Amino acid sequence: MQTNIPELDKIIELIERHQDILRANVLGYVNEKKESYPIHGIEIGSELPHSPTVIFVGGIHGVERIGSQVIIAFLDSILERLQWDNHFQQLFTQVRVAFLPLANPVGFLKNTRCNGQGIDLMRNAPGDAICPTTWLVGGHRISRHLPWYRGKQGLAPESEILLSFVSNLVDRASLTLSLDAHSGFGLRDHLWFPYAGNIAPYPMLGQTYGLMNLFDQTYPYHAHYQVAPQSHFYTTHGDLWDHLSKQHKRQLFIPLTLEMGSWLWVKKNPRQLFNFAGFFNPQKQHRYERILRRHTVLMNFLIQAAYSSANWLPEGKTLGLMNDAAKRLWYQDLKR
Repeated sequence: MQTNIPELDKIIELIERHQDILRANVLGYVNEKKESYPIHGIEIGSELPHSPTVIFVGGIHGVERIGSQVIIAFLDSILERLQWDNHFQQLFTQVRVAFLPLANPVGFLKNTRCNGQGIDLMRNAPGDAICPTTWLVGGHRISRHLPWYRGKQGLAPESEILLSFVSNLVDRASLTLSLDAHSGFGLRDHLWFPYAGNIAPYPMLGQTYGLMNLFDQTYPYHAHYQVAPQSHFYTTHGDLWDHLSKQHKRQLFIPLTLEMGSWLWVKKNPRQLFNFAGFFNPQKQHRYERILRRHTVLMNFLIQAAYSSANWLPEGKTLGLMNDAAKRLWYQDLKR
């Protein structure tokens, strides 16, 4: 049965076609006009306790369809490769890879940033920023009819599903890396890490620096990402990844947010300004296909890095040096 959401239909088709490889669950349903839409969680690979884990999330904002499409395309590629690649099959016996490819199906259906209740899911987690935020943009409780609305109280169903899905995976893992794909910020691709509501360094700072340094050294010609804490660009209340980081601050958990630079697509094709979707998604077919493959190196790297973490994850004196280097790079203006 078609859902009128192409991305959701593709997820359902992949699940049905690859039942022998993946483990899929409907994590919950969200409703819109008497119709129910599922939110799927998918796991591939190791079922061993304490396996290193990588989580890919997309579709938190309904207007940023390209984020979900990038995650779905990567899922499709992995499933096809597992059919024939002996090396890949062996790798996936040792690492768990999980997907929540479409977190906000009603937002996709209605082509809105928010969910069906007008809530911006990335402003919906418990907790307020402990530093100043930009009015409205940082999240508010004024009205659901204004953008960046946090909701009155409590978690939206979509937020609760995402937080529960990720927390369960982190609790079962020796190390967790995650990538949440968005679009719509600037002329460059950004990789943000926590915090969004605090200008102070977060507990996994040295490990995050080590991971990103490893990526730059391994793929110097793919290091087009601008890596920094989200607070360097803007601060918000209720960030989901801030909340998860604080919940799991004693565990090895490094959440990254990919912000694809959609302004560059508009710059190359100004006619996108006359199409609301064009502010957040590539409109030309060749550019769309380029974006689907642009981040494959990064996503494959995260899987390999999780599997091989014993070879790069800093500890002891090295961790201290990495932490100091990260502070010099990202927090040199903080008062000591």
